[in-house]
Amino acid sequence: MKFLNLMMAVTAATVFGLSSAAWSDDKEGKLADLLKDAKVTIDQAIKTALEKAPGTAVEAELEKKHDKTVWEVEVVGADGNVTEVHIDAATGAVIDTEAKKDKKHDEKKKEGKKGK
Repeated sequence: MKFLNLMMAVTAATVFGLSSAAWSDDKEGKLADLLKDAKVTIDQAIKTALEKAPGTAVEAELEKKHDKTVWEVEVVGADGNVTEVHIDAATGAVIDTEAKKDKKHDEKKKEGKKGK
């Protein structure tokens, strides 16, 4: 149930974000192109991302990278680390994963070393 609520929140946030972008004249054409290219839904992208990087999906965004339309899904693992999973929006294939660095965690490490 918790996962379903999260998916609904992420979907609503993405739809709101995409629809608000459509109100801008500059972004209207780009949004239409992204949506036209996306054969994979946000729900499918989140499911695929969670299969690749188990945890909780906290953000999903449709964007253009290297001339491809991709879903960028951020997943927080049980260890608190964030993994960004890029999914081809046309095919649903995982393009790559990227571990995002936790700046707060890195700062604590540095502070701990200074104190020694």
